[in-house]
Amino acid sequence: MSDDTLADRLAIRDVVESWAIARDSADWERFRAQWHEDGYMMATWFQGPKEDFIRVSQEGFAKGVNILHFTGASQATVNGTRAISQTRMTIMQRGMVHGVLCDVACVGRFYDFFEKRHGRWAIVLRQPIYEKDRLDPVEPGATVKLDPEFRPGVDALYARGAAWLAGEPVAP
Repeated sequence: MSDDTLADRLAIRDVVESWAIARDSADWERFRAQWHEDGYMMATWFQGPKEDFIRVSQEGFAKGVNILHFTGASQATVNGTRAISQTRMTIMQRGMVHGVLCDVACVGRFYDFFEKRHGRWAIVLRQPIYEKDRLDPVEPGATVKLDPEFRPGVDALYARGAAWLAGEPVAP
């Protein structure tokens, strides 16, 4: 691996980690800096431009919503000024679920489309992949009734990633 490739991969990893720390600590300017101006977020609860995502994140934080993002192993495939990064993650939140106070943990990967513009790597598209969820009532003995028919959809994400690395535009 060349020094340039290593530097690119380290810069991408820094963006991934800075995204989590900045969002969870309400450092909105630092959070904004992890995205390119046309950045787009695709989560279960929100799909839209990064500025709208920042706004709804700020609104939630102001209402007391506390979400913690933990990142783990990370890998980036770099092709010139474009890259795909996958990072293991856990998202944790405490909140009411059908009237019961619960701790919720979502385990999966951040699947990020990166581009290097004017010498700076930043996120163009973030698509979390949710692999496992856990819901634990905070009060011992409490139970939550969930809909047994609920099945989240599956995205054709890897095909989009290959197209991105080949230089095609990505549309959310």
